[in-house]
Amino acid sequence: MSHPTEEPVDPPPPPPGWVDLTVGAQEQTAPALRRRRVLLQVVLLALVVVAAVAVAGVVAARRLAEAEAVADAAKTADLLAELLLQPALQDGLLDGDPGSVAAIDGVVREHVLAGPPVVRLKVWDPTGRVLYSDEPRLIGQTFPLGQDEREVFAVPATRAEVSDLAAPENVYERGNDQLLETYRPVWTPSGAPLLFEAYFRYDEVTARSSQLFRGFAGITLSSLLLLVVLLLPVLWRLLDRLSAAQRQRESLLQRAVDASAEERRRIAGTVHDGVVQDLVATSFAVAGAAERAATEGRDQAATELRQAAATVRSSIGGLRSLLLDIYPPRLADGGLTAALQDLAGELRVRGIDVRVQVSAEIAPADLNAERQRLIYRVARECLGNVGRHSGATAAVVSVRPADAPGEAILEIVDNGVGFDADQVVHDPPPGHFGVQVLADVAAEAGASLRVRTAPGAGTRWQLRFPT
Repeated sequence: MSHPTEEPVDPPPPPPGWVDLTVGAQEQTAPALRRRRVLLQVVLLALVVVAAVAVAGVVAARRLAEAEAVADAAKTADLLAELLLQPALQDGLLDGDPGSVAAIDGVVREHVLAGPPVVRLKVWDPTGRVLYSDEPRLIGQTFPLGQDEREVFAVPATRAEVSDLAAPENVYERGNDQLLETYRPVWTPSGAPLLFEAYFRYDEVTARSSQLFRGFAGITLSSLLLLVVLLLPVLWRLLDRLSAAQRQRESLLQRAVDASAEERRRIAGTVHDGVVQDLVATSFAVAGAAERAATEGRDQAATELRQAAATVRSSIGGLRSLLLDIYPPRLADGGLTAALQDLAGELRVRGIDVRVQVSAEIAPADLNAERQRLIYRVARECLGNVGRHSGATAAVVSVRPADAPGEAILEIVDNGVGFDADQVVHDPPPGHFGVQVLADVAAEAGASLRVRTAPGAGTRWQLRFPT
């Protein structure tokens, strides 16, 4: 809401360069406990855990199944070599004798390839030449043997692994996604060493991993889900207790705030109706005594009485100022805008054009009582400095939303003589602590206060605080 009756006389902007008097941290308020949101988070977290366990189970089952399938392939290759291939080997195979090749081929096609697991068979000599394969196009070709294959000739053993189908000798097996490769040495009747290689389908790994996963997934995942279901009632009850504790805490805080406000009103009323009225009566009595002394020709006594009356009036002014700090009646009765207008009115009667602008986007109802008192106190101190020291002819008081969400800004700008901010902050004149007091008040309220000014350039105060 805004109350200017004409276009304000905007003071010239001070030069760049803010001086931070205090950088307040936004007050941390406990967020409202939302039961459904917490339960939803727990359920989502449980689903994430279940998914993670499922993924880990799939990976573990696949690795275990692959290890078992590799071991089974090695055992199967041993049986094929010992029972079928070794008895069918002839020395003529070393020279490519067609009869020796046909003897092996008959055994392979009748007893080995009849079952689905075996995809390809190869027999190599130590030079890397293919002596036999169920793929005729490979017979007679030479490929370099790997280190593992060469070691089999030196240290006879059966080895199995997942095949690398990118190798040149696997050109006719690349139609398969993956294969299990096994190799071991065999010997001709004359004792010549050969390399027997068999390729098995990888489907066995997939089928076995599925079996393993189903074996533990059912009990594991169902146990996790059952645990979540059992925990939900316990969590619901805990949330009930937390909600009750939060409501009780908020109630206690509100009672404390209300009690504090009521105590401030009581103190302000007691001081105003008691001490202040007594001092006012004393001031009148002393002033009357001074006039009587002057009439009777006692000039010295009259002077002293007038000084005493002035001291009493000064004390009354100080007490009334303190009462405004404790409990601004206009702020409580008429709201923030009316209280700021009253402060501006005190300067307008002295010829200073003061405009008050409170944005409709941040109505006083959006600010709690503490924030309104903070705005009032800072504005009263700053406008007091405008009237006492600045020599300004115009000033603007504005309350508006900040760029950051959830924050508001109080700005007070004047076109007065300004001052050296660094000197006032770090080396204030004796008895001048107003700036430091404002900084302390803002810091206690969790707000930030800064000033931008220079001699002859006006002054801009900025108070930033959460709404």
